[in-house]
Amino acid sequence: MYHVQPFTNPAFRGTFSLNNLNIQMFSFDVIAIDGNARAGRIITPHGSIETPSFVPVGTQATVKAMSAEDLRNVKCQVIITNTYHLHLQPGEDLIEKMGGLHSFMNWDGPLMTDSGGFQIFSHGAAKEHGEEQDRGRHLSSKKGKPLVTVEEDGVEFISYLDGSRHRFTPEKVMEIGRKLGADIILVLDECTSPLHDYEYTKMAMERTHRWALRSLDMFHRTSDKRQALFGIVQGGAYRDLREESASFIADQDFQGYAIGGSLGRSKDDMYNVLKWTVPFLPKDKPRHLLGIGEIDDIFEAVECGIDLFDCVAPTRMARTGTLFNRSAERSRIHILNA
Repeated sequence: MYHVQPFTNPAFRGTFSLNNLNIQMFSFDVIAIDGNARAGRIITPHGSIETPSFVPVGTQATVKAMSAEDLRNVKCQVIITNTYHLHLQPGEDLIEKMGGLHSFMNWDGPLMTDSGGFQIFSHGAAKEHGEEQDRGRHLSSKKGKPLVTVEEDGVEFISYLDGSRHRFTPEKVMEIGRKLGADIILVLDECTSPLHDYEYTKMAMERTHRWALRSLDMFHRTSDKRQALFGIVQGGAYRDLREESASFIADQDFQGYAIGGSLGRSKDDMYNVLKWTVPFLPKDKPRHLLGIGEIDDIFEAVECGIDLFDCVAPTRMARTGTLFNRSAERSRIHILNA
């Protein structure tokens, strides 16, 4: 459906185009390579992103304690928001009426939206480990009441705001993404934790693959060629599952690829996951590592060939006086100790 320019020099440069009208609303160029690391440029309808790039998290359409002007002043290129939280409050319909996320946030640069899959499962998955019943039901701590129910069609979850019930399907998440209007949107996936066993991790990965196909179908049927869709690789910290998932997702018609889910119990586990996964992803499309943003992790991820990474840690820690500095112990300085 989309015109893809040939990757004419795999050793140095690649380009893809996301429309068949020769109007490059989205493109990605690999500008330089050093080992597996690379520098590149993503073009979106709202500007370019020079990669590798850290992506600040504005979960509820704002990076806490920072204005849009503050973000521009520190050379922020792109922000990622969250479909789950914005759906619950203020709602995608209101944001659409206000002109979409860019207008709602007073941000004229590139925007991404995560699908909310991690937030949905994190509200329940940590409370169900050790239980012997069907792991499709993530339990709350109150009388075994399920916070999240995972089915083949989608996910039903309870709002942390008012207890109301909501349902996300791959198609629903695409619909919400259209209304929010971010430049890059992500598919709905089923996240797993380090405590999930191999069997459940495999089952969740396979369901994520089926959801990815449904997301793609909905995306293409409703595309106005102003948004890009990223697929998500799952598989936990199991090498064969990561390789299988990366191969499957890479074979689909996504405009970029994200690595999500459990990355293991340690930094070494995470680095192994990247080394297993990245070689299966196309060289001519951007790669995003979800939820990672500490200094040592960023350098390792870049060395593995990652282009984008997001995390709440830098701004969350800064609000309590902790700054990142690579030369400091643990790469951190706590200014309140001065």
